[in-house]
Amino acid sequence: MDNELNNDIIELIDEDGNEVDFELISSFELDDTRYAVVAPVDSDSDDAYILRVEQDENGEDIFVGIEDEDEFNDVVEAYNELMEEYDCDCCDDDGDHDHDNE
Repeated sequence: MDNELNNDIIELIDEDGNEVDFELISSFELDDTRYAVVAPVDSDSDDAYILRVEQDENGEDIFVGIEDEDEFNDVVEAYNELMEEYDCDCCDDDGDHDHDNE
């Protein structure tokens, strides 16, 4: 998939050659690999996609679908754990989780 990054909007080219705008929801690293969570801009659904972030020969970020089922499952699990940390409601928005000090 080709892409163009503009603020938090990523333009991806699908397999049919259509340009589709996605909003960058989140990005994170797992095992030294970057991943991005994106959602279609022009959609009423709550669909989101996790893509691996790689670099092309010019050093530009490209977004690649995750085809390996084991990698995909590991990435989804890591993302869910990350979101649980942010949704724990135990901190005062300072990043210090009260349960981390126990």
